[in-house]
Amino acid sequence: MREVYRKIGSLVMAFLVLFSTMSFSMDMHFCGDMLVDFKLFQEADSCQMAMNMPSMDMAGDDTDMECCSDVELLVPGQDDLQFSFEQLSFEQQTFIVAFTITYSNLFTGIDKHPIPFKEYSPPLLIRDVQVLDQTFLI
Repeated sequence: MREVYRKIGSLVMAFLVLFSTMSFSMDMHFCGDMLVDFKLFQEADSCQMAMNMPSMDMAGDDTDMECCSDVELLVPGQDDLQFSFEQLSFEQQTFIVAFTITYSNLFTGIDKHPIPFKEYSPPLLIRDVQVLDQTFLI
């Protein structure tokens, strides 16, 4: 069971490192207050109103389309992953070591029914106590 927890933990940490270093962009196209198109890693497509704009420009109307807007959100990734254990103070290092040891001891197996007299041998019988006390099962 401990191996399963170790594999799950290492898989979670690998995904954490992957997603913390990966950068991505989100493009959104709004017409007014309504979201028309949303793309992840690509440029968002414009709506049909932007395609009708050239016909308005041919008529000599130079108005910009103020109702549509493009929003791009860029989430940069982390490039520097070198972390030195020497940068931590002594108290922080002590806490990390104590936490690791305590957390690893949580998963150690404990016997469900310990036998306290397992290592002791039974006492030697010098005389038969039942016969001496004359106690018999009827």
